[in-house]
Amino acid sequence: MIFLDAAATTPVRREVLEAMWPYLSGEFGNPSSHHTLGEAAASALAGARAAVAKVLGCRPGEVTFTSGGTEADNLAVKGIALARQAADPSLNRVVISAVEHPAVEESARYLERFHGFAVDVVPVDSAGRVAPAALAAVLRPETAVVSIMYANNEVGTIQPVAELAAVATAMGIPFHTDAVQAAGWLPLDVKALGVDALSISGHKLGAPKGCGVLYLRGRTRVEPLVHGGGQERGRRSGTENVAGAVALATALTLAHAERPELTARVAGLRERFIATILDTVPGALLTGHRTERLPSVASFCFPGTSGESVLLELERQGVVCSSGSACAAGSDAPSPVLTALGYDAEVAQTAVRFSFTSTVTSEELEQAAAAVGTAVGSVRTLGR
Repeated sequence: MIFLDAAATTPVRREVLEAMWPYLSGEFGNPSSHHTLGEAAASALAGARAAVAKVLGCRPGEVTFTSGGTEADNLAVKGIALARQAADPSLNRVVISAVEHPAVEESARYLERFHGFAVDVVPVDSAGRVAPAALAAVLRPETAVVSIMYANNEVGTIQPVAELAAVATAMGIPFHTDAVQAAGWLPLDVKALGVDALSISGHKLGAPKGCGVLYLRGRTRVEPLVHGGGQERGRRSGTENVAGAVALATALTLAHAERPELTARVAGLRERFIATILDTVPGALLTGHRTERLPSVASFCFPGTSGESVLLELERQGVVCSSGSACAAGSDAPSPVLTALGYDAEVAQTAVRFSFTSTVTSEELEQAAAAVGTAVGSVRTLGR
């Protein structure tokens, strides 16, 4: 099997399993307990927090562990908006882009439905990018928070986050970025990015599912979504997932160290893969920005096919990929991301996304490219 769906999830790295195993077995204490086992767990949690902070270039106290990227996004968007509205009721607007992950979009819609917020959506260009001027045009004195993702999960387009954050900061508006797909592939220094909040998910990095991080700058106020014992500096109650925190910190640290060499290697493989598909598959359309894209993502539309049918043909040939976001699997609706980029519904439903692990090889991508040509030709011939 050739696995080309790393944007959905990645296998757990052996180093990560080894690092977390003690906290799933002998060192099983609750970090809030005041005895030897609890203190060992608390020490491990503090070490994981410090390791994450080192990669992000922030203070350990600015790191909040969550159950994953979705919870981190929810806490950032809802938590910041509600905290700011509580301090100033006139702050009743949320700004997101037209290509956000459902975790961000649905958080904004929740605020709209239940808390009276208005949601302002910033458009993207045909490559999926938000222009700083477009963001500036929708910001108002009533805007409570802006959330624009670092890199798109379907087409791989990278946003100019530092420029966008500067626009929001100039108006005193907190800026959050969903960095779930960016982590491991792009720089994460929060000071250089200029963001007030940033979300990461462990299972995109070689850690298990169920662990994530939200960076919150300094005194950024946030209303907790989960109430209880006041863990995570009151931002996220509940007994901490010590093993998950250690796993995420280990995976993030490894990815950070490997990133310069890894991104150059995988980006080169991606470019050859894209060129092969465009040269050998008639009518293939590359989606997303041609150059400002994740090293690990190549996404296409194949007009005259069904994306789902192409996926089935590819799986029969031993290639596993996806038609877009795993979080929208099973939906018959065209991708909102692709329609935001200007593709009509019929073309959008022919989308296939190939996303690469850090260990992908040129041989695997050569085999996959050949399989794509066969699969698309077969689907077109059979008219399905």
